[in-house]
Amino acid sequence: MATRKTTGQEPPGRAGRGSLEKMMEILDLFDGRGQRWTPENMMQRLACPRSTLYRHLRVLLDAGLVSSLPDIGYTLGPRIAELDYEMRSSDPLIGNGRPLLQALVRDIPGVGLLCRYYKDRVLCIHQEGAATDFNSGYERGRAMPLARGAASRAILAHIKLPHLREIYERQSKEFAQVGLGKTFADLQEHLRQIRKQEYCVTHGEVTPGVVGIAAAVLDGQGEVIGSLSITVAARDVSERRMQTIADRVAFAATAVTHAMRTNTRAPSRAE
Repeated sequence: MATRKTTGQEPPGRAGRGSLEKMMEILDLFDGRGQRWTPENMMQRLACPRSTLYRHLRVLLDAGLVSSLPDIGYTLGPRIAELDYEMRSSDPLIGNGRPLLQALVRDIPGVGLLCRYYKDRVLCIHQEGAATDFNSGYERGRAMPLARGAASRAILAHIKLPHLREIYERQSKEFAQVGLGKTFADLQEHLRQIRKQEYCVTHGEVTPGVVGIAAAVLDGQGEVIGSLSITVAARDVSERRMQTIADRVAFAATAVTHAMRTNTRAPSRAE
């Protein structure tokens, strides 16, 4: 029986995956903290040889995903801006949610947000409106934790139980700090109430002095993909007004969910 020679090299498919993963690790270094990334500190963080790093950087440079600036180091490249534009133009969550958010903030002074569920974080992908009396803690492109804020908690309430348990095991202290209970059973009960009323309300968890009202958006398989929310100044919202806003937010999120499931356009207003 012939024996197969080993070359010490990975199969092409596996090697390709390794290269792609390494390039993704390079892009993940740009996390919004403003750190300057030189080849030296990249090598230290990624624990890879100089030759390997430069090979991957060349691919990213040629694609426009990173740029190199003398005496500064590497930054994200112009292709990122192009991809951002493409996402804003083609993402169905934005396309369906934008007109509903615009209608909400025309009638309700505040900041409307569309957020996506992403790697156990919540990422703001679209914002409408503005507030003169508070600065929203959410910004487009800024990832937020799952434990705090209505936009995040509306999503958290619809995460499937096995994965929710994994998240809780990693973040139990955070959940306790924001009043979601000291046990997993406590958390489940809080989230069950959110699902029952179809919206979530929080007070000043991300931005002091404001109220956040949010509802989840689901895809065609019933998986949570994001949330639609509005943030308003707390002093401007009576209990009756709060209920009116919450009903409109829940209706808008349901309309977006329906559009995502049926591949149709959501209505432009949530009455």
